[in-house]
Amino acid sequence: MDAGRAFSSASRSLSSSSLKDKLSKLSTTPLRPVAAHAAKIDFVPSKIPRKRRLQMLAVAVWSSLIPITTFLFLIVCSFPPLWPFIAAYLAWIHWIDKSPEHGGRISPWFRSVRFWRYFADYYPASFLKQCELPPDRPYVFGYHPHGIIGMGAIATFATEATGFASAFPGLTPHLLTLTSNFTVPIYRDIILAMGICSVSKESCNNILSGGPGQAITIVVGGAAESLAAHPGTADLTLRRRLGFIKIAIQHGAALVPVFSFGENDIYQQMPNQKGTTIYALQKKFQSVFGFTLPLFHGRGILNYNLGLMPYRRRIVSVIGRPIVCEKCEKPTMEEVTRVQQEYIAELMRIWDTYKDQFARSRKRELSIID
Repeated sequence: MDAGRAFSSASRSLSSSSLKDKLSKLSTTPLRPVAAHAAKIDFVPSKIPRKRRLQMLAVAVWSSLIPITTFLFLIVCSFPPLWPFIAAYLAWIHWIDKSPEHGGRISPWFRSVRFWRYFADYYPASFLKQCELPPDRPYVFGYHPHGIIGMGAIATFATEATGFASAFPGLTPHLLTLTSNFTVPIYRDIILAMGICSVSKESCNNILSGGPGQAITIVVGGAAESLAAHPGTADLTLRRRLGFIKIAIQHGAALVPVFSFGENDIYQQMPNQKGTTIYALQKKFQSVFGFTLPLFHGRGILNYNLGLMPYRRRIVSVIGRPIVCEKCEKPTMEEVTRVQQEYIAELMRIWDTYKDQFARSRKRELSIID
C-alpha cells in the first residue's frame, strides 16, 4: 500500500515537473505556425521613395482598369436622370462607333502623360532599336513573347513612355487586341486614345490601307502562348501563325520582329504542362471564349511575394531589322512560307545576339513549340 502511494506521488511529481518545463518553453518560443506564416510573406518597408510608390500606383491602376471602369459605369447607371445619355452611349458603342476597326482615336497627348512614364519605369521597360525604319511604307510589328498580359507591348507601342515617336518619327503605331475589349464602357475609350485597335482582319486591312507610316503591332502568340509564359523560358507559338505575314504581303508592308526579353519573367504561373488537368481546362476555356485565364501570381502592393501585381523585373523589347515584302494581293503559300522563314531567322538572330545580356537567368533556349 505504501509502495503504491509512493509510486502515485512520484508520477504526480514527474507530471508536474514536465508540465512546468513545457510551459517555460512555450513562454520563450513563438508559435511555429504564426512564425512560419510571417516568414513566407516579405512585407515592404515602411519608408519607400515617393517615385517608387507612384510607379506601383500606375501599374496597379492599369492592372485593375477593367474592374475600375466597370464599377464607375455602374455608379453612373445608378442615377436615373442619366439613363438617356447612358442609352445613347451604349448605342454608340455597339452600333455606331467603328473606331476599333478604323485606326482608333489616337491621342498623342494622352500617350505622353506622366502616368505612363511611371508605368514603364516600374519594371523598368524600354526598347532597343536595331535600325532606322523610314516612314515610306506601312509596317507590321510581330511582338514575342505574349507573356501573361504583355506589359512590354503596352509600354512600347501604346504609350510614349519609352520614346517610340522620337525613335521612329513618322510612324503611327497601333497595338492590336481582342475585339471584346471594346465592349467595356469607358475602358474602350481609354485604350482607343492610346491607339489600341481591334486585331480583326478588317481592322488590320483598314489601318495598313492608310498608307506609308501606318504601323500595327500584333502579339502573335496570343492566348495559346500565354499558357507557356514561365520565367526563364521563351516558348513561342509561331509555326502556324501565317495570317499576319499574309496581311503584310498583301499591303507591301515591312515585317519587323520584336523580341521582348523579360516579358515572361514578371509573373509566376502554376505548372500547366500539356497533359495536365489545368492545361486541358485552360484550352477548353479558350475554345469557348476566345481567350484563356493563366493561373498566375506575382507580388502585392504591400509585399514582395504574394499578390497579382507583376514583379519589378526589367523588360527590354529589341526591335529587329525589317523584312520588306513585295506587294501581292494573293500570295502563294510558298511565298508566305519563305517570308516566315526570313522572319524566324531574324527573330533567332535577336535572341542569339542579346540572350547573354538580357536573359542571363534563362532555363533553356528559345524554342518554337507550335
